[in-house]
Amino acid sequence: MGIIVQNITGNTAMVIWPKMAGCVDSFYSIMYHPNWNSMLSSYSRKSFQKEERVPTTRSSFVVENLIPLTTYIMCVTCQSANPSSDQCRVFNTLERDPASASNTKKELALGIWLTSSVLLLIIAAVLLYGCLHLLCRRRRERLQEQNRTSKHKHRESWTKSVAYASEEFSRQSQQTQDAEEKHPGSIQLATIIENPTVCNEPILPSSKGRERVPTTGQCSA
Repeated sequence: MGIIVQNITGNTAMVIWPKMAGCVDSFYSIMYHPNWNSMLSSYSRKSFQKEERVPTTRSSFVVENLIPLTTYIMCVTCQSANPSSDQCRVFNTLERDPASASNTKKELALGIWLTSSVLLLIIAAVLLYGCLHLLCRRRRERLQEQNRTSKHKHRESWTKSVAYASEEFSRQSQQTQDAEEKHPGSIQLATIIENPTVCNEPILPSSKGRERVPTTGQCSA
Protein backbone atom coordinates (compact mmCIF):
# COMPACT_ATOMS: atom_id res chain seq x y z
CA MET A 1 0.00 0.00 0.00
CA GLY A 2 1.49 3.36 -1.00
CA ILE A 3 0.67 6.62 0.78
CA ILE A 4 1.05 10.12 -0.59
CA VAL A 5 2.09 13.24 1.33
CA GLN A 6 1.19 16.50 -0.39
CA ASN A 7 0.29 20.16 0.24
CA ILE A 8 3.32 20.45 2.48
CA THR A 9 3.87 23.80 4.21
CA GLY A 10 5.98 24.93 7.11
CA ASN A 11 3.41 23.69 9.64
CA THR A 12 1.02 21.31 7.86
CA ALA A 13 0.96 18.38 5.47
CA MET A 14 -1.82 16.29 3.93
CA VAL A 15 -1.48 12.50 3.83
CA ILE A 16 -3.59 10.34 1.48
CA TRP A 17 -3.83 6.54 1.61
CA PRO A 18 -5.82 3.85 -0.21
CA LYS A 19 -8.41 1.66 1.46
CA MET A 20 -6.98 -1.24 3.42
CA ALA A 21 -9.09 -4.29 2.61
CA GLY A 22 -7.52 -6.47 5.26
CA CYS A 23 -7.97 -3.92 8.09
CA VAL A 24 -10.68 -5.08 10.46
CA ASP A 25 -10.21 -2.24 12.94
CA SER A 26 -12.53 0.76 13.04
CA PHE A 27 -9.66 3.28 13.06
CA TYR A 28 -6.53 4.02 11.09
CA SER A 29 -3.41 5.15 12.93
CA ILE A 30 -1.45 8.04 11.44
CA MET A 31 1.97 8.12 13.09
CA TYR A 32 4.70 10.70 12.48
CA HIS A 33 8.02 11.66 13.98
CA PRO A 34 10.46 14.58 13.38
CA ASN A 35 14.19 14.30 12.59
CA TRP A 36 13.80 10.77 11.27
CA ASN A 37 16.93 8.66 10.82
CA SER A 38 16.28 5.33 9.11
CA MET A 39 19.63 3.96 10.22
CA LEU A 40 18.86 4.43 13.91
CA SER A 41 15.09 4.03 14.04
CA SER A 42 12.76 1.16 13.39
CA TYR A 43 9.15 1.04 12.27
CA SER A 44 7.88 0.09 15.70
CA ARG A 45 4.92 2.07 17.04
CA LYS A 46 7.04 3.08 20.03
CA SER A 47 9.47 4.86 17.71
CA PHE A 48 6.93 7.50 16.72
CA GLN A 49 6.47 10.66 18.71
CA LYS A 50 2.85 11.38 17.81
CA GLU A 51 -0.16 9.40 16.66
CA GLU A 52 -3.55 10.41 15.30
CA ARG A 53 -6.59 8.16 14.98
CA VAL A 54 -9.12 8.60 12.18
CA PRO A 55 -12.14 6.49 11.19
CA THR A 56 -11.70 3.90 8.44
CA THR A 57 -14.30 5.76 6.37
CA ARG A 58 -11.72 8.46 5.66
CA SER A 59 -8.79 8.25 3.26
CA SER A 60 -7.01 11.58 3.94
CA PHE A 61 -5.95 13.67 6.89
CA VAL A 62 -4.21 17.03 7.44
CA VAL A 63 -1.45 16.91 10.03
CA GLU A 64 -0.90 20.24 11.80
CA ASN A 65 1.57 21.87 14.19
CA LEU A 66 4.63 20.59 12.34
CA ILE A 67 8.07 22.17 12.74
CA PRO A 68 9.33 24.17 9.72
CA LEU A 69 12.44 22.94 7.86
CA THR A 70 12.30 19.54 9.52
CA THR A 71 12.48 16.00 8.12
CA TYR A 72 9.47 13.87 9.08
CA ILE A 73 8.43 10.28 8.58
CA MET A 74 4.72 9.57 8.39
CA CYS A 75 3.04 6.15 8.41
CA VAL A 76 -0.58 4.99 8.03
CA THR A 77 -1.61 1.56 9.26
CA CYS A 78 -4.38 -0.30 11.01
CA GLN A 79 -4.82 0.63 14.60
CA SER A 80 -3.41 -2.59 16.03
CA ALA A 81 -0.58 -3.20 13.53
CA ASN A 82 2.97 -1.95 13.24
CA PRO A 83 3.69 -0.05 10.01
CA SER A 84 5.79 -1.47 7.21
CA SER A 85 8.17 0.44 4.97
CA ASP A 86 5.65 0.71 2.10
CA GLN A 87 3.13 2.30 4.51
CA CYS A 88 5.50 5.19 5.35
CA ARG A 89 6.82 8.28 3.59
CA VAL A 90 9.62 10.68 4.47
CA PHE A 91 9.14 14.39 3.67
CA ASN A 92 10.57 17.78 4.60
CA THR A 93 8.52 20.72 5.80
CA LEU A 94 9.04 24.13 4.21
CA GLU A 95 9.95 27.46 5.72
CA ARG A 96 7.45 29.18 7.90
CA ASP A 97 4.74 30.86 5.89
CA PRO A 98 5.05 34.67 6.21
CA ALA A 99 1.30 34.98 6.61
CA SER A 100 1.34 32.29 9.27
CA ALA A 101 4.22 34.02 11.03
CA SER A 102 2.35 37.30 10.85
CA ASN A 103 -0.76 35.67 12.26
CA THR A 104 1.30 34.13 15.02
CA LYS A 105 2.78 37.51 15.88
CA LYS A 106 -0.67 39.07 15.85
CA GLU A 107 -2.01 36.36 18.10
CA LEU A 108 0.94 36.79 20.44
CA ALA A 109 0.49 40.57 20.48
CA LEU A 110 -3.24 40.17 21.07
CA GLY A 111 -2.59 37.77 23.93
CA ILE A 112 -0.09 40.17 25.50
CA TRP A 113 -2.53 43.07 25.08
CA LEU A 114 -5.39 41.13 26.65
CA THR A 115 -3.20 40.04 29.55
CA SER A 116 -1.97 43.60 30.08
CA SER A 117 -5.53 44.94 29.93
CA VAL A 118 -6.72 42.46 32.53
CA LEU A 119 -3.79 43.31 34.81
CA LEU A 120 -4.44 47.04 34.38
CA LEU A 121 -8.12 46.57 35.20
CA ILE A 122 -7.22 44.63 38.32
CA ILE A 123 -4.72 47.31 39.39
CA ALA A 124 -7.26 50.07 38.68
CA ALA A 125 -9.91 48.24 40.72
CA VAL A 126 -7.50 47.82 43.64
CA LEU A 127 -6.49 51.50 43.50
CA LEU A 128 -10.12 52.62 43.28
CA TYR A 129 -11.04 50.49 46.26
CA GLY A 130 -8.09 51.88 48.22
CA CYS A 131 -9.02 55.49 47.38
CA LEU A 132 -12.67 54.99 48.33
CA HIS A 133 -11.67 53.28 51.56
CA LEU A 134 -9.29 56.14 52.40
CA LEU A 135 -11.92 58.80 51.60
CA CYS A 136 -14.53 57.06 53.74
CA ARG A 137 -12.05 56.75 56.59
CA ARG A 138 -11.10 60.43 56.44
CA ARG A 139 -14.75 61.47 56.27
CA ARG A 140 -15.55 59.33 59.30
CA GLU A 141 -12.59 60.79 61.21
CA ARG A 142 -13.70 64.33 60.24
CA LEU A 143 -17.22 63.68 61.53
CA GLN A 144 -15.85 62.26 64.76
CA GLU A 145 -13.61 65.30 65.19
CA GLN A 146 -16.56 67.64 64.57
CA ASN A 147 -18.62 65.78 67.15
CA ARG A 148 -15.82 66.00 69.71
CA THR A 149 -15.37 69.74 68.99
CA SER A 150 -19.11 70.38 69.32
CA LYS A 151 -19.27 68.53 72.62
CA HIS A 152 -16.20 70.41 73.90
CA LYS A 153 -17.70 73.79 72.94
CA HIS A 154 -21.00 72.88 74.55
CA ARG A 155 -19.19 71.83 77.73
CA GLU A 156 -17.18 75.08 77.77
CA SER A 157 -20.32 77.17 77.25
CA TRP A 158 -22.11 75.38 80.05
CA THR A 159 -19.10 75.79 82.35
CA LYS A 160 -18.90 79.51 81.56
CA SER A 161 -22.64 79.93 82.23
CA VAL A 162 -22.36 78.18 85.57
CA ALA A 163 -19.29 80.21 86.50
CA TYR A 164 -21.00 83.47 85.51
CA ALA A 165 -24.12 82.61 87.51
CA SER A 166 -22.03 81.67 90.53
CA GLU A 167 -20.01 84.87 90.24
CA GLU A 168 -23.15 86.99 89.89
CA PHE A 169 -24.71 85.30 92.90
CA SER A 170 -21.54 85.86 94.92
CA ARG A 171 -21.42 89.52 93.88
CA GLN A 172 -25.03 90.12 94.85
CA SER A 173 -24.52 88.34 98.17
CA GLN A 174 -21.45 90.47 98.86
CA GLN A 175 -23.35 93.67 98.02
CA THR A 176 -26.18 92.67 100.34
CA GLN A 177 -23.77 91.85 103.13
CA ASP A 178 -21.96 95.17 102.70
CA ALA A 179 -25.25 97.04 102.79
CA GLU A 180 -26.30 95.27 105.99
CA GLU A 181 -23.02 96.16 107.65
CA LYS A 182 -23.29 99.85 106.67
CA HIS A 183 -27.02 100.51 107.37
CA PRO A 184 -28.46 97.83 109.61
CA GLY A 185 -31.24 100.06 111.08
CA SER A 186 -32.43 101.30 107.72
CA ILE A 187 -32.76 97.77 106.49
CA GLN A 188 -34.83 96.84 109.57
CA LEU A 189 -37.11 99.89 109.11
CA ALA A 190 -37.51 99.12 105.44
CA THR A 191 -38.43 95.60 106.38
CA ILE A 192 -41.04 96.89 108.86
CA ILE A 193 -42.56 99.28 106.32
CA GLU A 194 -42.82 96.57 103.72
CA ASN A 195 -44.26 94.14 106.29
CA PRO A 196 -46.61 96.04 108.73
CA THR A 197 -47.41 92.86 110.58
CA VAL A 198 -43.96 93.03 112.10
CA CYS A 199 -45.16 96.00 114.24
CA ASN A 200 -47.36 93.71 116.30
CA GLU A 201 -44.26 92.27 117.90
CA PRO A 202 -41.78 94.21 120.06
CA ILE A 203 -38.56 95.13 118.34
CA LEU A 204 -35.38 94.62 120.26
CA PRO A 205 -33.03 97.56 120.63
CA SER A 206 -30.29 97.88 118.06
CA SER A 207 -26.93 96.65 119.13
CA LYS A 208 -25.05 99.60 117.61
CA GLY A 209 -27.32 102.65 117.89
CA ARG A 210 -28.78 101.73 121.30
CA GLU A 211 -32.07 103.27 120.08
CA ARG A 212 -35.37 101.71 120.93
CA VAL A 213 -37.81 101.08 118.18
CA PRO A 214 -41.47 101.79 119.04
CA THR A 215 -43.39 98.80 120.23
CA THR A 216 -46.83 97.60 119.26
CA GLY A 217 -49.29 100.39 118.52
CA GLN A 218 -46.68 103.00 117.55
CA CYS A 219 -46.51 102.01 113.85
CA SER A 220 -48.54 104.06 111.46
CA ALA A 221 -50.10 102.91 108.28
